[in-house]
Amino acid sequence: MDVVELLPRLCLLRFPVGQAYLWRDADELTLVDAGPGGSGAAIAAVAEPLGTIRRIVLTHFHEDHVGGAGELAALTGAEVVAHHLDAPAIRGEVPGPPPVFEDWERPIHAEAARHLPDTPFVRPSRITEVDDGDVLDFGEGAHVLHTPGHTHGSIAVHLPRRQVLFTGDTVAVSPVDGGVMPGVFNLDRTRLLASLHRLAALDCDVACFGHGDPVVGDAGTLLRRTADRHPVRP
Repeated sequence: MDVVELLPRLCLLRFPVGQAYLWRDADELTLVDAGPGGSGAAIAAVAEPLGTIRRIVLTHFHEDHVGGAGELAALTGAEVVAHHLDAPAIRGEVPGPPPVFEDWERPIHAEAARHLPDTPFVRPSRITEVDDGDVLDFGEGAHVLHTPGHTHGSIAVHLPRRQVLFTGDTVAVSPVDGGVMPGVFNLDRTRLLASLHRLAALDCDVACFGHGDPVVGDAGTLLRRTADRHPVRP
């Protein structure tokens, strides 16, 4: 796991597949996404000198985002937070619906899956379920936005006072040219594009994606340009 400081209060945690973000308010920490299974102990070790992880916010149910959450919650006592539509899949009560792949996405997904652990991960025993418009107690007010499309219960988290946006997999960075793009491996691309347009309307300077390097500085402009290139069609 690589650790990169993006801002004095914000670190990127990069895994073989996907990434998570650690936000610090004094000695109280919030983790946005939790990496693949087996990541919990490594995240706890990184966080220990900085403070106490109070909450783990999961942007959606996919394994590369939630695999470390149960282990980490057991180690730290952190609250696990997720949208109510994805919470049952995160708890393992129901299978999460598979993506509707475009043909060109299939080999990319297969390669990513090859780097994920092939053993079951620890499921969180308790989840605080949230919905659009809820405000979480970090970053001077963290606004939950329901952003369906990638999964039915995908969320983004916006810190308006800090101009930081965590997009989950609604937005990504292309591994080919480094450009900001709509997320891939979606359940409903039309709904995903509508969610992208909603995020592009926000005021943000820093955008933190589930895959690809974050944008630090004038992120809102890049999101708006991306949305303009991908109109929502009826």
